[in-house]
Amino acid sequence: MDALDLRQQLLVLEEERELARERGLYADPAYRADLEQEIAVCREVYVGAAVTEIATLHGVLFGRHQG
Repeated sequence: MDALDLRQQLLVLEEERELARERGLYADPAYRADLEQEIAVCREVYVGAAVTEIATLHGVLFGRHQG
């Protein structure tokens, strides 16, 4: 998945969290912990992918740094 796909997935998970709050599901500790863990992992992967894509683009535009 690229950064754009991961960002979309993160937005879906955050929307799920809001819906869970509205419907009372967020009060379930196991559900809440699982969802928060999934959001945290998705956010970390998204940030890593975004940084990698930025660095790759920078390398394409300006070349590799030497030294």
